[in-house]
Amino acid sequence: MSKVLMKGNEAIGEGAIRAGCRHFFGYPITPQSELPHYLAKRMPEVGGVFLQAESETSSINMVYGAAGAGCRVLTSSSSPGLSLMQEGISYLVGAELPCVIVNVMRGGPGLGNIAPAQSDYFQAVKGGGHGDYKLIVLAPASVQEIIDLMQVAFDLADRYRTPVMLVGDGILGQMMEPVELADEVTLPAMPAKPWAAGGLRGREKPNIINSLYIVPEQCEKLNQRLFAKYAEIAAKETRWEEYQLADAEIVLTGFGTAARIAKSVVDKARAAGIKAGLIRPITLWPFPSEVYARAAAHAASFLCIEMSMGQMVEDVKLAVNGQRPVHFYGRSGGMVPLAKDVLAELKKVMAGGAE
Repeated sequence: MSKVLMKGNEAIGEGAIRAGCRHFFGYPITPQSELPHYLAKRMPEVGGVFLQAESETSSINMVYGAAGAGCRVLTSSSSPGLSLMQEGISYLVGAELPCVIVNVMRGGPGLGNIAPAQSDYFQAVKGGGHGDYKLIVLAPASVQEIIDLMQVAFDLADRYRTPVMLVGDGILGQMMEPVELADEVTLPAMPAKPWAAGGLRGREKPNIINSLYIVPEQCEKLNQRLFAKYAEIAAKETRWEEYQLADAEIVLTGFGTAARIAKSVVDKARAAGIKAGLIRPITLWPFPSEVYARAAAHAASFLCIEMSMGQMVEDVKLAVNGQRPVHFYGRSGGMVPLAKDVLAELKKVMAGGAE
């Protein structure tokens, strides 16, 4: 093992390669452009394919083709670009095709700016495209965790035949941290994909990749099969981090960069004699609702920290289910919460002055 300094966007690419991904289709957009730039060099080095598409719409449909052929395939973009991919993502879900999609979020709505944000939470976890569907959504909080979760993302995609989305923000994509990497890149064992399109291969009939179901009864059966799969994913694949939670009287919660800020606030609060704790969802879907319900048995209140106007807070409220008050503090449009301001909000909540 070697320890190297890597930028978050580059770690996404290296993590994908080490997870066995050999196909990337994408389009540059700040603040994730270092990722395709990195893979433009690395993919040829490992015998892979890098293709810069003419648009995000094109790239997601290229992903559809590669995934349908049984390849491990990646695409990436940032907020407005993800909006352009939504129809293709819905097609991927309908055809039950595994792939990994990365969103390094920026300020919005509209073109917004290139500053970090978390305001695409609804788009990721509620299904940004048409139809009844869900994505597995992973939210790393460090560059090392990016490396680790890329392997998880591809494995989950193949295991459940579903797109997996990894979300970060401009800070996570741009910052540099030391990461541990194996000295040699070895291709992991790949699962068999007997459903993939790639010729007859001894079969009487070819495999057909399709998301068109003209007969309503058949389309309903697809939806029922998908949601049975989602129930299995929720039961087996929910991930989160707990920090100082056991005796916490106030629980901070957030994901990604916001969770890093919240964790530092927990330490500051503890130093001031306040029993604070943290829940950090690692899977935004499936959402770790049970840990919030358990924490509500001893915590007096919750404070959700986001780099948005408040989106994950709705899922926190659903998880707490009215047992305790859930408060919110956020910055939007590319602004980042400061630890001192979050600590002030925490003290206000403890004093009963926050709404």
